Amino acid sequence: MSTPEDTTVRAAGCVLWRRAPGTGEPQLCLVHRPKYDDWSHPKGKLLRGEDPLAGALREVAEETGYAASPGVELPTVRYLVDGRPKEVRYWAAEAVSGGFTPNDEVDRVLWLPVPAARARLTQPRDRALVDALPAELRP
Repeated sequence: MSTPEDTTVRAAGCVLWRRAPGTGEPQLCLVHRPKYDDWSHPKGKLLRGEDPLAGALREVAEETGYAASPGVELPTVRYLVDGRPKEVRYWAAEAVSGGFTPNDEVDRVLWLPVPAARARLTQPRDRALVDALPAELRP
């Protein structure tokens, strides 16, 4: 017999940020997923036995092309997908190197000032993650 713990989809991701060239103002990276036609933070399902932070950084690299330096853990987001519970752990993470190349999952990324990124996010639950960023990343 399976338990709710067995059926929960486990995922991880990051609120990816950088300092804007020239101004030094924080910018957030949003990914566009054509399958869902949405704007979100980079995230994805964890591999079996994968450490959540390692999975979050792997997903950032796969979806955005950027290597990231993790910072503080942000609130865990929980919601239902096709009737199954999904739990996504998030970290704030600074982009340190790399560059975006469109792929099967993500066709575009945007680097936006924090208020514009918050407004562009498709899901309200993703906006709460922006609100939880450390003070130095919020305008």
